[in-house]
Amino acid sequence: MMNSRVVIAGTQSGVGKTTLSIGLMAALTKQGYDVQPYKVGPDYIDPGFHTLVTSNQAWNLDSCFLGAEGCKEIFQYSAPGSDIAVIEGVMGLFDGKNAKQGQGSTAHIAKILDAPVVLVMDVKKMARSAAAVAYGYKNFDPDLNLAGVILNNVGSEGHYQLVKNSLAEVGVEVLGYVPYQSDLELPERHLGLVPTTESKELDDFIAQLVALIEENINLEQLLALSQPQSAVEVEERTIFKEEQDYDLTLGVAYDQAFNFYYQANLELLANKGVSLKYFSPLTDNQLPEVDGLYIGGGFPESFISQLAANQSLQEDIYEQVTAGLPTYAECGGLMYLSEQVIDSQGNSFPMVGLISGQVEMTDSLQAMGYVEAKVVKDNILFKTGDKVLGHEFHYSKLSNVDSDINYSYQLWGGKGAAGRSEGIMRDNLLASYLHLHFANQPRFVDRFLTECSKYQKGGVR
Repeated sequence: MMNSRVVIAGTQSGVGKTTLSIGLMAALTKQGYDVQPYKVGPDYIDPGFHTLVTSNQAWNLDSCFLGAEGCKEIFQYSAPGSDIAVIEGVMGLFDGKNAKQGQGSTAHIAKILDAPVVLVMDVKKMARSAAAVAYGYKNFDPDLNLAGVILNNVGSEGHYQLVKNSLAEVGVEVLGYVPYQSDLELPERHLGLVPTTESKELDDFIAQLVALIEENINLEQLLALSQPQSAVEVEERTIFKEEQDYDLTLGVAYDQAFNFYYQANLELLANKGVSLKYFSPLTDNQLPEVDGLYIGGGFPESFISQLAANQSLQEDIYEQVTAGLPTYAECGGLMYLSEQVIDSQGNSFPMVGLISGQVEMTDSLQAMGYVEAKVVKDNILFKTGDKVLGHEFHYSKLSNVDSDINYSYQLWGGKGAAGRSEGIMRDNLLASYLHLHFANQPRFVDRFLTECSKYQKGGVR
């Protein structure tokens, strides 16, 4: 497969990588190209903007979760039919989980896919020194194809020419620039809201960004350098393969409050014959007829009063789960299934009540990073002794839980004590702060779907 592809990387976080990636995707889409977007790493937020501007579902490429072969398979599965794949990086180009090997880094993904890299550099307070920076990034890893640079926060045309000529001295090609714009800021991003619907503010931002890119960046040059030198080949498919047609219906919570799902997770379920029936905890009065529930993460705290007011759905979920409906919930889903959520002002809001205790919003990050979970009790996804990789990122904490609560995991890594308890079990429910990438070990999905099949055949509704 010889899909055109390019990685948009940054020298570090905060240089405008996300803004430029969204703008380039939108500009290419405006010109009529079918753009397939990707995000390096476990982030859920940026892919929502990618999907919005391209009208194509964004996928995550995470070599920590998937390994090299898994990333290739994800790419090979999702890229066919597109004109160009645009891959937004994470953090700085060489920053990853492993400081020495660079696992999980943007550079690692670029090398796995043999994709050229375009580096975004913030040169607001730089001139010829930018050449030294670019030279270092270009030559740090000889196996990486750093094909060009885009300059951000350029002060003037003269400033641009000075930096561009300096980079030419060290053999780094400049594709263009974005001038300094004090008011060019991605709307709502501080809330982490995936823009499921376009707003006037967001429309205006994207239109302004596209205009700047069309005026100052050579898109033809970008398209030319995106041509691959080699095909992405997969030795054996291990994620998307026809194993069993489960003929199940799975309810998936999806709205502005709950939208943190890896596209691979949803696609893997559908690939196994599962019909995904989306419902909104914000607006639906009852669950659709389903054989299982999947409640992902998101930002329920931003819609907490609306969620609390929808008592009808909360009662329906409580009754069906206690009657045996297999349910997997993570992070925001755990918050929703707790007894109550206390916001940052100390206000309390009643939730579903399946999990004892209350969730408190905090000002500080409670957990962050990749963690390994060791399973200590059988549950609807795992057996005792299983090990699985997950990712944590949350500002809330669960407190005042019952002393006899059942935990299914012990966690190592990330932020927190080694061997700490996680993964709450009740009936056919598993709820955790841990985000899982199903393609990491697809057999766990089969275990969950098997439980859903048992429930379906039992006739309990």
